Amino acid sequence: MSQRTPTSAPPRAPWSYTRFQQRFAPYLFVSPFFLLFAVFGLFPLLFSLFLAFHLWSPLDGIGNWKFVGFENFQLALGPTDMFWKSLKNTVWIGLLSGIPQHLVALPLAFIIHHSLRRFQGAFSTILFLPYITNAVAIAIVFATLYSERLGILNYLGGLVGLDPVRWLGDPNMVPYSVAAVVFWRYVGWNTVLYLSGLQAISEDVYEAATVDGANGWQKFWYITLPLLRPMMFYAFTLTIVGSMQLFEEPFMLLNDGGGSGGAGLTSAMHIFNTAFRDLDMGYASAMSWLLFLAIFALSMLNNYLFTRDGGNK
Repeated sequence: MSQRTPTSAPPRAPWSYTRFQQRFAPYLFVSPFFLLFAVFGLFPLLFSLFLAFHLWSPLDGIGNWKFVGFENFQLALGPTDMFWKSLKNTVWIGLLSGIPQHLVALPLAFIIHHSLRRFQGAFSTILFLPYITNAVAIAIVFATLYSERLGILNYLGGLVGLDPVRWLGDPNMVPYSVAAVVFWRYVGWNTVLYLSGLQAISEDVYEAATVDGANGWQKFWYITLPLLRPMMFYAFTLTIVGSMQLFEEPFMLLNDGGGSGGAGLTSAMHIFNTAFRDLDMGYASAMSWLLFLAIFALSMLNNYLFTRDGGNK
């Protein structure tokens, strides 16, 4: 029998910069994103979940926390805690500002798209300006408008014989005053969203409806609304998430206390006060996760309402 000689392994290719570019450079280029996400996204998320089950103040230092189980959650869900009141305020202000946004933005986008198309770019720019305006500047302007003695609203009301209104001092008026600011800031944003959705609808559909004798209202109800459903779902979801996280507008107008009687205290403001004023990070983290569950539940409800008839988002 002939003896077989073992075959030698193929020689390894020498290191080259071109080979390094092909194999490792893509991972090197995307690594900053994952590094930043891990430091500023993933770690705070996991750390807040850890703190939700502990009693800890930053003044105690890292490692000096005490495990308390679900006590933070039980405290937040207790009948005497401010979390329920702040959540109620948040939902109420969200309804007052969110529903009118879409009731105005959708018809306005339809009118601009079909009747004012020549000026669509100018209208989009004007409507988008409040969204990109600094929140501090917005608060200063509206605080001046809402001033009880010097505000233009009370001045105009006085011209027709109305008594001055404490827009930011009356607990019954505070939610409406904050909601008006939120509405003014985001109605243009939603209009631009709907305009982009309308541009994706083929004009052939409207032309065919015109040939069949459909009027403007029938086109809006039977063509625009069904075909705009995916964009409506997206816009409604953004409104729900943004309303439940409302912080800037009431904080700038009413300070951290939420105005008279805490009528403008939102959940985000209450969490902020607990974390950075009272330095109770564990309790604030627990409320943050409860707020997340509330946003998730409302988002799922929104998803169900848009898909219950078998429609596709």
